[in-house]
Amino acid sequence: MMIARLPRDDRSNGWSAILPERVAASPLMGDVTADWVVVGAGYAGLAAARRLAELRPEAHVVLIEAGEVGENASGRNSGFAIDLPHNVGSSLDELEGSHRFMGLARFAIAQLDGLVERHGIACDWSPDGKYHTAVSERGVKEVLEPFARELEALGEPFEWVRGKALQSALGSPHFTAAVHTPGGRLMNPAALCRGLADSLPDNVTLYENCPVLAITPGAVIRLETKGGSITAPRMIMAANGFAEQFGYYQKRFLHLVAHASLSRPLTAGERARYGVARPWGLTPANAFAGITMRYTNDHRLLIRQGLAYCPSQRFDEARRKAVAAQHKRLFDARFPGLEEVEMAHTWSGFVCLSRNAAPGFGQLAENVWGAVCQNAVGVTKGTFGGTLAAEMALGEDNALIADMQSLGAPTPLPPRPFLDLGVRTRFQWELWRNRHEA
Repeated sequence: MMIARLPRDDRSNGWSAILPERVAASPLMGDVTADWVVVGAGYAGLAAARRLAELRPEAHVVLIEAGEVGENASGRNSGFAIDLPHNVGSSLDELEGSHRFMGLARFAIAQLDGLVERHGIACDWSPDGKYHTAVSERGVKEVLEPFARELEALGEPFEWVRGKALQSALGSPHFTAAVHTPGGRLMNPAALCRGLADSLPDNVTLYENCPVLAITPGAVIRLETKGGSITAPRMIMAANGFAEQFGYYQKRFLHLVAHASLSRPLTAGERARYGVARPWGLTPANAFAGITMRYTNDHRLLIRQGLAYCPSQRFDEARRKAVAAQHKRLFDARFPGLEEVEMAHTWSGFVCLSRNAAPGFGQLAENVWGAVCQNAVGVTKGTFGGTLAAEMALGEDNALIADMQSLGAPTPLPPRPFLDLGVRTRFQWELWRNRHEA
């Protein structure tokens, strides 16, 4: 089976642009045989390869990545490891089954905490939690109050922050209220991915800049690349939205594009005017109409705004320039007094969602397991998904596997063009209905 669509790196990722240069692993040259092959070196693939290698130190695990680690979707997100239910649009369905998601997410965060500390991964890892914010009183009533009630019922710590206290914390007068929760982590996601890749166990071989061009399934799986081939009796599929190119979860994934801009570092004078000492991260009551933002330890401000349906998984440079201009306007409106601060980097990343917000997890064939479709919460969902897929494949006993399976499986999508019409109509409805959160 030939792979029809390959990932494409436009070299625009701001998170990696501010990092020191890294030498990528060499692409595959020649034919290799392994005990396991893992496709995709995002959070799920990195976690799966690590867990396979830890539990079977005698096995040879191959991890293959189409581009460079940290340049894919995993390294382009906003840099949140989220430990609580997280709504993207108007639906609050993810609040149901909160305890299961929290257990899984905290399992992932504990893993990442340990790896960052043990391997000295320099990724700006910060235990600062996050603010879930609303611009309007309607957003407070419709999103933040139900969220707070759920946290209260679960016995979870949180704090309401309003008015001047919120403006002081964020340095922006734009928001009416926020629910601050302490359990999440903030980071440079590209640096985290690089560090996880560069600290893999010795029995993992990583190939970068090595897209798979064809797959032959069977009792022994064969993957073909430009420079050679990999054969292995078992595979874990962790290529997220590109899993359907390998024949898995076809017509079950929605592909969106999200855009982000990162400022240059604030000068000492600008920091004094801004008046905020601690880094922070905020997620909006509605991600379609609102803005995700960060203030980093190196004094940069990030804006992520603009979700769009993008089934081609391609975005061109001309449209990116328009996004950059829009982000600068939004920045100036939210941070009066910092209008001279330029956006140093603007980039796009692709998000994979399922219609029912379920992950692509579990056994896909007799010798294939999957950990894909993280539904816009890739750091934690990818980490626990990849880890548990490896444990499931090895027959390990972990109660969290049942929790993962209880989240369901992606449901089929309507055929195109009805799908396109429906998704675009839903997006317009989300934007119109939640315009008070812009």
